[in-house]
Amino acid sequence: MSRVSGEPVGAAVTLADVREQALSVDEALTAVRHPHAGGVATFVGVVRDHDHGHDVASLDYSAHPTAVDVLRRVAEDVAARHDVVRVAAVHRTGHLEVGDLAVVVAVSAAHRGAALEACRDLIDTLKGTVPIWKHQLFADGADEWVGMP
Repeated sequence: MSRVSGEPVGAAVTLADVREQALSVDEALTAVRHPHAGGVATFVGVVRDHDHGHDVASLDYSAHPTAVDVLRRVAEDVAARHDVVRVAAVHRTGHLEVGDLAVVVAVSAAHRGAALEACRDLIDTLKGTVPIWKHQLFADGADEWVGMP
């Protein structure tokens, strides 16, 4: 996209996906690169080894069939609310081990403040809206569902 000085860029959602394959931070960064973007903010959610005082052994993510559409809508809404250039978000499903990437979001903007603000809005809205559910399996044999309606 060429840009004339002072002309608005218009934000674009360049990546919105829910998948079983391993996630890539580089994929999200590439998706939001643009000559007008001077700041890129990312958030990477990683499976941690503990939660609620329990040792986490692993977890499984399940998604409703509409999850990709809802994720795209969330990304479009965040892009419309902020002065950003590009937005990307991808969430993992299936079985994940401690250390695996569960979610990657990236936002580019002309300046860092807008990118950081939109990135936080994107991950917070995604986690509260997109129908993806986490089944945590604890080392002691207990389990817990998170995010169920």
